[in-house]
Amino acid sequence: MTDKKTNNETPADKNQSAASKTADKPGQSSAKAQAPETSAPKKSAAKADSTPQPAAPQPAEKKSGSKTGAIAIALVIALGAGLYYHGHQQTLAQNAKMADLQQQLAGMQNNLAANQKETLNQVEQSLQRTDVSLSQQNKSITGLQMALAEMKGRRPNDWLLAEADYLVKMAGRKLWLEHDTVSATILLESADHRVAELNDPSMTPIREAMHSDITALKAVARIDRDGLVLRLTSLQEEVAQLPLANAIMPEAEKVEATTVSTSVDDWKENLMTSLKNFSEHFVTYRTRDGSVIPLLSPKQDFYLQENIKSKLETAIKSVYREQGELYSKSLLMAKEWAEQFYDMEDPAAQSFVATLDKLAKEDVEASYPSKLKSQPLITDAISERLRQQVKPLSTEENPA
Repeated sequence: MTDKKTNNETPADKNQSAASKTADKPGQSSAKAQAPETSAPKKSAAKADSTPQPAAPQPAEKKSGSKTGAIAIALVIALGAGLYYHGHQQTLAQNAKMADLQQQLAGMQNNLAANQKETLNQVEQSLQRTDVSLSQQNKSITGLQMALAEMKGRRPNDWLLAEADYLVKMAGRKLWLEHDTVSATILLESADHRVAELNDPSMTPIREAMHSDITALKAVARIDRDGLVLRLTSLQEEVAQLPLANAIMPEAEKVEATTVSTSVDDWKENLMTSLKNFSEHFVTYRTRDGSVIPLLSPKQDFYLQENIKSKLETAIKSVYREQGELYSKSLLMAKEWAEQFYDMEDPAAQSFVATLDKLAKEDVEASYPSKLKSQPLITDAISERLRQQVKPLSTEENPA
């Protein structure tokens, strides 16, 4: 076997390789191949001693083999480039198809989500309509059961219990809306009489609760609101008739009285004294030390009256609202103004101030019970009796 050489071989090496290729051809023996190889060097050595030999030319077969190899390499490169281009084009086509498929898949998913949402909305709406329909049917069934129970034979004295319940509720409204303890007490006593007419031992706890409520209402302080309001209204009408106080003047200095002497020698002093006494019948001059409080003008008098009436009106509103502090402050302020600007020596002004002082001490606030004990008990008793008379309708799941 011969070793492959590269393109950088010398001419001698190329000749040797060509000789070796001819020796390997079939039909020739190894002896014939070896003879030329042993003789050729001898001749070349002899000739080398005599004259130099030119280099042997490159065989034609070697050139054709190199061209064939280059062509083969070019073909391989072209084939590889073609295969790469073909594969690249297929890859691009596959990527485009995959992108198209992904877009189609995304569109299908969006459509599916929209359809699913629409379906869910329809289902929810259907469920809501069903729930509304069921609730209406349940209310209708309950109403029919109540009407059926009322049509059945009821106890002859049940109307007394219903009337007692109504009276108790009215007592609660009177107490908490109008703060009328008298009317609330009367209504509770009437309700107790209705329950007593039932002659039912099971109603004893209700009657005990009613008596407890009546006792609590009677313990509340009674306030005569109408009487207080009427008295305050009469004071408002009396304000315009009160006399105003006169101007307050400081006291004048005391002047000693002078008399005429009997001595003739004092004729000058007696003359001056007589002239002074005579002039005092026409003009009197006195000195006063201190501040003078003048009379009120008509305009100021009107404002004073309106301010006092306004304070009395505030007190009237405080009576109904049970604002004790505001009530007392309004009356005390009206009292101070009356004492300052009206004539306190007049009996009308004295009576007006005394009445204000007395009314300011009245109590307009009271503590009321927060709830009535009998109201929930009587309501529960009515509901219990009604439930006993109402029987549930028979169904397949719950047969009567």
